[in-house]
Amino acid sequence: MIIESTAYPIEIDFPDILPYKVGNTGVDWITTFDSGTAGPHVMISALVHGNEPCGAVALDWLFKQEVRPVRGKLSFAFINVAAYNSFDRNDPTASRYLDQDFNRVWQNCSLNGPEVTRELERAREVRPVVDTVDYLLDLHSMQHKNPPLMLAGDQEKGRALAKQVADPEWIICDSGHEEGKRLRDYDGFGDAMSPKAALLLEAGQHWEAAAGPRAIAASIRFLRATECVPADFGEAFLAEQPPLVPQKTIEIVAPVTVQHKNFRFNDDYLGMEVIAEKGTVIATDGKTPVATPHDNCVLIMPSRRLLVGKTAVRLGKLLD
Repeated sequence: MIIESTAYPIEIDFPDILPYKVGNTGVDWITTFDSGTAGPHVMISALVHGNEPCGAVALDWLFKQEVRPVRGKLSFAFINVAAYNSFDRNDPTASRYLDQDFNRVWQNCSLNGPEVTRELERAREVRPVVDTVDYLLDLHSMQHKNPPLMLAGDQEKGRALAKQVADPEWIICDSGHEEGKRLRDYDGFGDAMSPKAALLLEAGQHWEAAAGPRAIAASIRFLRATECVPADFGEAFLAEQPPLVPQKTIEIVAPVTVQHKNFRFNDDYLGMEVIAEKGTVIATDGKTPVATPHDNCVLIMPSRRLLVGKTAVRLGKLLD
């Protein structure tokens, strides 16, 4: 079941990304700049979901600034461009993906398996480049109009990188989805023993005007944090943005995965609601109540896509 109980206007401009198709990597829609100096390979990726244009806005801005790395390599990647090109203003959620969610295929059994979908074919295409990346920022947006979130994973290295970036206010520490791995959790990014690290930015509601500038600002700060660019890169742009505020961290205690086709929330939750009492029933999954596991439970990104096997909501605990 997909509930579209809240309609949001399309305020954001969808940039023309065709000039960036060919790139220089041999993989369409990925461009890499090499400083010629030793250092990490840093990537910013966009359009893992085709109806989330803020990442394309950010990469378009970065390309036009002619940013180049001062050490290591810097890559910009447009991922599911076919889905982006299928966007329909009359059905704006339909272009999230074509065949399957691109951000649930990043486990080796899927990437190396026999299944063929358009998302898996593209994932296999970009994988050799992703395998060389040390630090990744994956740009996304949300169904509902919530404050921006930085999803840092369940490893301390992700949390540390999020704090270095210092933007946005909310850091979410989570282990992902039962349905499958995200790009942010692929291979070394999700391995505590690997030095690689990745973050996923949720820049706000998919089509709100503010999502584009938020994605640009976080990208600038990510590039600065990884020392890929000069320390003053993007200063004029950041000077026009809201000032940074102290960050707060939420640990995801339990993702709620839909088990029955008649899953129902008890209220029209939009996200970031704090449920005061442990044991409060927030939904029913078939005949099974879904209750908060602790006091002051934070609801993170409740979904409209209440389909079996997908995440309905994540239940979080405020750490600081």
